[in-house]
Amino acid sequence: MERELVVVIDFGGQYNQLVARRVRECNVYCEIYSYKTDLEKIRDMKPRGIILTGGPNSCYEEGAATCSPELFAMGIPVLGLCYGAQLMSHVLGGRVARAAVREYGRTEVEVDNSSALFAGVTSRTVCWMSHFDYIAETAPGFRAVAKTANCPVAAAECPERGLYAIQFHPEVLHTVEGSKMLYNFVRGICGCRGDWRMDSFVEENVTALREKVGSGRVLCALSGGVDSSVAAVLLSKAVGEQLTCVFVDHGLLRKNEGDEVEAVFGPKGNYKLNFIRVNARQRFYDRLAGVSEPERKRKIIGEEFIRVFEEEAKKIGAVDFLVQGTIYPDVVESGLGGESAVIKSHHNVGGLPDYVDFKEIIEPLRNLFKDEVRKVGLELGIPEHLVFRQPFPGPGLGIRIIGEVTAEKVKIVQDADAIYREEIARAGLDREINQYFAALTNMRSVGVMGDERTYDYAVALRAVNTVDFMTAEAAEIPWDVLKRITSRIINEVAHVNRVVYDVTSKPPGTIEFE
Repeated sequence: MERELVVVIDFGGQYNQLVARRVRECNVYCEIYSYKTDLEKIRDMKPRGIILTGGPNSCYEEGAATCSPELFAMGIPVLGLCYGAQLMSHVLGGRVARAAVREYGRTEVEVDNSSALFAGVTSRTVCWMSHFDYIAETAPGFRAVAKTANCPVAAAECPERGLYAIQFHPEVLHTVEGSKMLYNFVRGICGCRGDWRMDSFVEENVTALREKVGSGRVLCALSGGVDSSVAAVLLSKAVGEQLTCVFVDHGLLRKNEGDEVEAVFGPKGNYKLNFIRVNARQRFYDRLAGVSEPERKRKIIGEEFIRVFEEEAKKIGAVDFLVQGTIYPDVVESGLGGESAVIKSHHNVGGLPDYVDFKEIIEPLRNLFKDEVRKVGLELGIPEHLVFRQPFPGPGLGIRIIGEVTAEKVKIVQDADAIYREEIARAGLDREINQYFAALTNMRSVGVMGDERTYDYAVALRAVNTVDFMTAEAAEIPWDVLKRITSRIINEVAHVNRVVYDVTSKPPGTIEFE
C-alpha cells in the first residue's frame, strides 16, 4: 500500500516544524519543502494535501515569498495558515491589507461549525493570533467561516475547490482545539487513512539505510544521549558489524556520565556495538581556553568532534559514512530547515569544518521531533530509562557554562546538576518535567557562609515543560523542593553561594541556558 503524504510548504514561519508534527499526530506522514520548490516536484509526490505555513512578510509587498495560482488548481486540498492564508487570498483575487488593530496572542474566535474544517469545534474557541495584516476581502468563491472582534475573516473556505484559509495558528498548543482542526483537514478533507506509525518508520529506514550503506563502513558519533543512542541502535539493526560507535569524552558531560555510557554500550553492555571511548577532555579544554562567546564555543566543540572522529576513522581503516543524531529542532534552529532564520548553530548540523574525511554524513532522525525519537527508541527495544533520559546538547556543558570553560567550572556545574536531578527524581517530578538542568552563570557575588564573607558563583536552575521542544514554559517546581535543592547545592558544591531559578519561556528565551 502506497504511503500517504501531506506536504508542508515553508514560507519562513517560526512554527513551520510544528505543523509537520501535528500532521504526524494524525498518523499521516509529512514532509516540509521551501516555497521555492518546483511545482512539478510537488505534483510528482502525489500528496493527499498541502499546507502553507506562516511567514514574516506581507504577501502584497514586492519580493515577498509567493506561489503560483496553479498550486490551487491541482485538485489537491490546500490549507493556508496565517501568511499562507493571506497569500492564498491574495493570489486568488482577494484583498489583503494592514490591519487597523494588530492581533497577537490568545484570542477568542467565533467559528462556523458547518465548515468541515471546524467540525466538532466549539463555536467560540481560543486561538493563537500573530498578524499585522488581515484578509480585507475574500477571494472570489470563498466565504468567511470564522471571525474575531477585530478580524472579520479569521478563516475562509472554498470547499468546492478544496481550499481553506486560517488566519490564526492551529499548530501551536495555545490554540486549544487546533489539533482537531488539523485532524479535520488531514483525515477528513484530505481523506487520509492515518496508517503511518513508528514501526513503519523503523522498518522503512532500516531498509533504506541498508541500501544506502551497502558494503561501506559506518562511524557513529555516540554521545549516550537519547538521539545518538537511538541513531546508533537503528544503524546497528541495519548494518550490524559494519558500524563502529565512537564515544568522545570531551570533559563536558554530566557527572559520571562517561562511565555510565560505557556501561550501557561498551563491551559489557547489552548491545553488540563496536564501541570505542576516546578521552579527549584536555584537548577540548585547551581549545576552549579564553573563549566566552556561545556561538564560537559551539563551533569549536563541533569542529573538534569532527577532528576526533576523523582520527578514529583513520585508525580503524576506511570509513565511508558518519552517523549523527540530528533531529528536527536542531535543523530548524540551525537555519537548515527551509526558510527559517538561524537561531543557533549546533555541532550536529552547523559549524562543521569545510573538509570532512567521510563520503557522507547520515542523519537518520533529522525529520523527527524528540517525542517521535523516543517512540522509535521504544520500537527498537531500547530500555525506557535510556529512552526517557534527560535531553543533553551536543556541545554539552560547554553551553551550560556562561563565559570561559575551565575544569573547575565543569566540576561545579556537574556537582550542582547531579544534586538537582537527584532531588527532582526524589520528588517524583522526573517524568513530569520535560527538561531540567543546572547551569553556571558567569556572575559572582558577595555572600556569607559561617562567619566568613564569600565571593563566589551563582548557579542557575532551569526546568521547562514542552511537547515539541520548539516552544516551552517554565515548570512550576514546588517551593519546598527548590529550597531543598538550593540548600544542598550551596552546602555541598564548592565555590557556589547563590542559586537562582530561570522562569523564562521559549520564546523569547531558548531552553538551553547560554
